[in-house]
Amino acid sequence: MQSIILWFKHHLKPNRSIPITPWRASSTWDLGLAKEDIERFFILIFGLTIFGLGESLLVIASLGNSPWVVLAEGISKNSPFNIGQATFLTSLVVLLLWIPLKQRPGFGTVMNMIFIAAAIELGISIFPKTENLIFNLIYIFLGIGLVGTGSALYITCGLGTGPRDGLMTGLHYKTGIRVGRVRLGIELLALTAGVLLGGTVGIGTALFALLIGQSVAVSLGVVARLTSE
Repeated sequence: MQSIILWFKHHLKPNRSIPITPWRASSTWDLGLAKEDIERFFILIFGLTIFGLGESLLVIASLGNSPWVVLAEGISKNSPFNIGQATFLTSLVVLLLWIPLKQRPGFGTVMNMIFIAAAIELGISIFPKTENLIFNLIYIFLGIGLVGTGSALYITCGLGTGPRDGLMTGLHYKTGIRVGRVRLGIELLALTAGVLLGGTVGIGTALFALLIGQSVAVSLGVVARLTSE
């Protein structure tokens, strides 16, 4: 039993920084037809897809979404758009806010907007709904794990931040306010707007806020160890 605990402690140890991986790009528009470019592309798309599928599991659980999906769901309830489409439109609006902040998107930024939105809608359509509380909680924890893993994969590609991350860093550089505080403010604004529009908030929202940082850190640690062995 002790050896199992030690194994988990070693292999699931969080990483405090973003590891340099074999598939990391030299620039945010580092594209080509070489083997490493194709590998990087598929890792990026896979990461973004499981990120979106993870978000969809929280939607299916109906116990509270992540802040930005609360907003997307709220928009979908007050417009002809579904949650996936609302997610894409929200990303587009956030990307436009990069202009006065002089932030530059990368290839990964564009793919982030498209594939996460599409994967959320795909997950909503394929994952079975259940009224069982235990299964819905499993959906939430699995969803948080997938979002963390997807984040680690797409971040380590080095092809550019997602629209929300870019807004966060842009505001940080523009105002000098700490990154954590900027991100908290952005998330609270999205969540508040989503609630006012009728988006679902609950234990899933709280668990996501509490655990997503650790999920990303653990996933980055796993990637770091796998690529260094």
